[in-house]
Amino acid sequence: MILAVLNNKGGVGKTTVAVNLGAALVSPRRRVLLVDLDSQASASVWCGIRRGRLKPSSASVLLHDFPIEQAIRPTSTPRLDILTGSFDLANADLTLCDVKGRESTLKQALRRLRTRYDVIVLDCPPSLSLIGVNALVAADFILIPVAPQFLVLEGLSGLIGSIDTVRRRLGTRSRLLGILITSADAAKNGREDLRDRLRAEYRDVVFHTEIGLSRTLQQAPAAGKSILAFAPRSRAADSFRRLAGEVLERVKAARR
Repeated sequence: MILAVLNNKGGVGKTTVAVNLGAALVSPRRRVLLVDLDSQASASVWCGIRRGRLKPSSASVLLHDFPIEQAIRPTSTPRLDILTGSFDLANADLTLCDVKGRESTLKQALRRLRTRYDVIVLDCPPSLSLIGVNALVAADFILIPVAPQFLVLEGLSGLIGSIDTVRRRLGTRSRLLGILITSADAAKNGREDLRDRLRAEYRDVVFHTEIGLSRTLQQAPAAGKSILAFAPRSRAADSFRRLAGEVLERVKAARR
């Protein structure tokens, strides 16, 4: 399964979800790869990779034909590996624009890993750039993190429409697995009304699990660990375990 964590808005917890959901999906029988497709490489840094050691990265693979197997490295979580991001991804659109089959570059690279990993999680850039389109083409399923903020909700229908347009024009088979409410804090800034609006409009598409604000979750990146390793008994860690369970159930139902 290849799962793209995608939203064209920044600040919605996309990297937080990709890193910690990836860690939560690991099991003795399940090996997971986290692919950092963002030029800021936040997922890579969260996993303890120093910025001076990001290369070879996903940019090396996508833009310079570097062997993907040689670019993958382990994280501190057993059975969770990472393909790092790097600043070179910022120039990806210019580099790939004249490449034949440019929208399928990532799909072709990941095809070689299908038997090596049970789950591949894509941490996508905050835009539907050519890298974002590559993620949609490569993915089996799409998860959209959404913070309960007015402008984020206003842009959600447009994002889903853009995803559908890409899927239709390129003939991809990726499905929307669900919308995940992040930064959930019903006590502040009228967010409870926005959450209710989101659930009323999208109903069963929205995951039951929500990812709340947490000081512990904010501290985990500095330790270079997922929340499950940094604070395994925390409420945040429990939320990601529940989310992983929901994700697996939805994938199972979608494949029936």
